[in-house]
Amino acid sequence: MRLRQIALIAHEIAPVAASLETVFGLRSAFRDKAVEIFGLANAVMPCGGEFIEVLEPMRAGTSGGRYLDRKGGDAGYMVILQDQESLDHRARLAAAGVRIIAASEPARYRFTHFHPADCAGVLLSIDSVVGEDWREPFCDWPAAGPDWRAYQSAISRGVRSVDVQARDPKVAADRFAGLLERPVTPAPNQDGAWELNLASGLIRFVPPVDADGTGVVGVEIAVDDPAAALTRARAAGLPVEADAVRICGVAMRPVPV
Repeated sequence: MRLRQIALIAHEIAPVAASLETVFGLRSAFRDKAVEIFGLANAVMPCGGEFIEVLEPMRAGTSGGRYLDRKGGDAGYMVILQDQESLDHRARLAAAGVRIIAASEPARYRFTHFHPADCAGVLLSIDSVVGEDWREPFCDWPAAGPDWRAYQSAISRGVRSVDVQARDPKVAADRFAGLLERPVTPAPNQDGAWELNLASGLIRFVPPVDADGTGVVGVEIAVDDPAAALTRARAAGLPVEADAVRICGVAMRPVPV
């Protein structure tokens, strides 16, 4: 299983996408009309073999819009994992009482979105692509469109990890350990944080950083020169905090390749 895509949600896609391009060299490769069913528009930006998606509510009354209201501004929104056969995970989690809020038909691209209340406060999706080996770093990903490989960043090489805040990180980590059938370990050099290592990528559970206390709050992106990325962020007037730049309410940390 791998960490394949992180979704952010914003009042407007354009300024978030522009900041991601300025700092990390990410470019929008695809706008998926399929998300319109959820009342959203999106931009999918390749980062090595992974993706950052930026979502924007397009009408009132959407779950995404309510999430923005609850968070009080732009925020991290969703964690998307890929495995060889997501339908097996769908059946297993459903049997364990995890609620399904959206699912594809069993076509080539198969996804299941699981209710955040059953997943430690995180909107989680487990996806698969029939005929593709998820271990191949640049295997096909229909959610990013047909031409995403042509939109690669010249300076960013992949998404390495995602931080999920929780009022009790150990409880949240244990919940994911059960959902994904993988062990968790204490995060090195981070008091109170726990980590779940995937075959590719890592989910880190950290103490709360805001009043809401749930959701995606950090992303690590492998880059050729982390210091240069932060310099570009400062020059653009973006908020830089220690080793991260805040984009769409999320601490985006450039880390060495």
